Amino acid sequence: MRNSPAPILVIAATERELATPEGWRTLVCGVGPVDAAGRTAAAIAAERPAAILHVGIAGARVASGLLPPALLIGEAARYCDLEVPESWAPRSVVAPLALLTAARRALPHAPVMTIGTSARVGGTIGCDVEAMEGFGVLRAAQLAGVPALEVRAISNHIEEPDRRRWQFDAAFAAITVATPRLVAEFASCIG
Repeated sequence: MRNSPAPILVIAATERELATPEGWRTLVCGVGPVDAAGRTAAAIAAERPAAILHVGIAGARVASGLLPPALLIGEAARYCDLEVPESWAPRSVVAPLALLTAARRALPHAPVMTIGTSARVGGTIGCDVEAMEGFGVLRAAQLAGVPALEVRAISNHIEEPDRRRWQFDAAFAAITVATPRLVAEFASCIG
């Protein structure tokens, strides 16, 4: 983490997904749901942010119609690697209405949908968008009572095996441009 304390913590898997902080804190949580959950929980314990914005890039299924570098807002994060009864462990975290409303104000043209979390590319089932950290971040926040929301920029189609065709640079640019607008809207609803 870096910079001075602020009520909003912006979390991403990698440095490239983080915008230059303008009055908010940042955390690189690492790739995958395990590191994301662990590092998020530690940051929450150390700083107790008022809200968490989880940003990054993601893949979309061709059938979704989403093309890189489209932005989308996560109404929920679904953990697709866990195959046990829901009564044993939750598989979904729903975004708080206040943060969802704020994100819609910041990104009025972005679709709102469930984002699947899997530790492997193509590991999601029943989700048109997948990433690797969302559920880990949002579940850690939920357990600590901190409101959190996930926003992603599409970098590729999940079905595209050639990673040279994935549009990382465009997706990184899209998410870092959107982050200040999202943080401003989050600040208005929590402060």
